[in-house]
Amino acid sequence: MDHQAETLPAQEQQGETRTAAVLRPRQWLGLAIVLVGALVLVARSWQSLSLLPHVGEALVLGSVAALATALGVLPMLLLREPQQRTLDVLLGFGAGVMLAATSFSLLNPALAAAQAAGLGSWPRALGVGLSLLCGAGLLMLVERFLPHEHFFGGVGRAGPTRMRRVTLFVLAIVLHNIPEGMAIGVAVAGADAARASALTMGIAIQDVPEGLVVALALRAAGIRLALAAAVGALSGLVEPVAAVLAAAATGVFHSLLPWGLAFSAGAMLFVVSHEVIPESHRQGHERWATTGLLLGFVLMMVLDTALG
Repeated sequence: MDHQAETLPAQEQQGETRTAAVLRPRQWLGLAIVLVGALVLVARSWQSLSLLPHVGEALVLGSVAALATALGVLPMLLLREPQQRTLDVLLGFGAGVMLAATSFSLLNPALAAAQAAGLGSWPRALGVGLSLLCGAGLLMLVERFLPHEHFFGGVGRAGPTRMRRVTLFVLAIVLHNIPEGMAIGVAVAGADAARASALTMGIAIQDVPEGLVVALALRAAGIRLALAAAVGALSGLVEPVAAVLAAAATGVFHSLLPWGLAFSAGAMLFVVSHEVIPESHRQGHERWATTGLLLGFVLMMVLDTALG
């Protein structure tokens, strides 16, 4: 009787194994169909979008930012994990870069574009300010109503299972890279080439430590090294997509240019204030992080003014 009881679970396990083996090819077939359909959809969408002005440039510059995110993962694969103080300095540096880019590459061109459209000083100032608040408010609403963890330092607060933590991290990655891609796309459509390149360079500099921190956070959540590095490297792919869509929308509705620039500036300000600066100060390295912020701000200001 006991022997039969021991045999039944073994038979059930073998049956489950055979069932899984039978279903596995179907799962791969379904995945292949989904991937082919997605590729066809992307190809057809690109054929339509490529006819619009500035879309090609937005794709190239957005891809540069995505590549910088991927490069940030290399130290984790080639070297030992950096000290927390080094990460805080890099995060502060990235925050400074983004703050300067918001001011010199987004808000200044937004005010200039509104003036070129014939708006008076008060209408353009109020319009740019309202658009900035809308950009920050949108991310604030997303952060409020969609379940997610903070990008940095949020390991393990979402629930008991590892997959839930991973899902929330991926969502946080998307939330943080969308405004950066939008900023690139809008800048390409509205600013001159030098300013768009300077903004992209600043975002790319910020993306290098961001990619590393994403991979390290996933690693701390219990994800395998190779998978954590892959997710960190691929986390920037949303940036060229957002850049292309923002450039296409701005090209079609050129009158929205100043408000699109200010909207992207507000989204970037929210990311810096809500995520990057608090995390860079969380581990007790405030002075180091602030030094990094000042250096990043000055570097981006010099690049923007010199190239622009």
